[in-house]
Amino acid sequence: MVISRQRIKELYADKHYQSYFDVGLFFVLIFSFHVLYSFWNHNLDYWPIKGIVDKLFVWASALLFDQSTWVLDHVFRMDFFTRDQTIGFLNNEGNYSFVTVAPECTSLKQWMHWLFLMLIFPGPWKHKAWYIPLGLVIIEFTNVVRIVGISLFLRPYPHDFALAHDVIFKIMFYVVIFLMWAVWNDYFHHRKDRHFDRSR
Repeated sequence: MVISRQRIKELYADKHYQSYFDVGLFFVLIFSFHVLYSFWNHNLDYWPIKGIVDKLFVWASALLFDQSTWVLDHVFRMDFFTRDQTIGFLNNEGNYSFVTVAPECTSLKQWMHWLFLMLIFPGPWKHKAWYIPLGLVIIEFTNVVRIVGISLFLRPYPHDFALAHDVIFKIMFYVVIFLMWAVWNDYFHHRKDRHFDRSR
């Protein structure tokens, strides 16, 4: 059964279905960007700006390393040493664990995720002008939390790097992006609708 465009508009106008459409669009955009980014990375090797992208990855990884080691040192007072962009420390088993902040660890992909999502998703541009940069800062902060969190996690659980890196803190990244989008969708995209509902 084919649903007409007019019927889709009517369903979207219904508050009972609106959130389903919005969440659906969020996941479509996130998945679409993931496919486009993977193709650009693996098939085109970041053509035509590979040199710029490579430099950005190097710069962003150095920034992330400096920020993360600062937090480990000044906030958690953790005893560690560094070599190049690797953090080394004694774990609870008396052996050394290592966390390397490589270019692939940067927030660049998540920044581009956020830009792609917010530039396409509906909402007032006067608020996008400050909300998008704020989101980029929050994503970078989240990545610092990720590197610091992995380092702290490996002290008592030195054999569970994959769990920390590939599951816990990777999921955290996308939960933060989803929550920032949810705030945008509720307080900016549908702001007029919310005010209208309160006035009824």
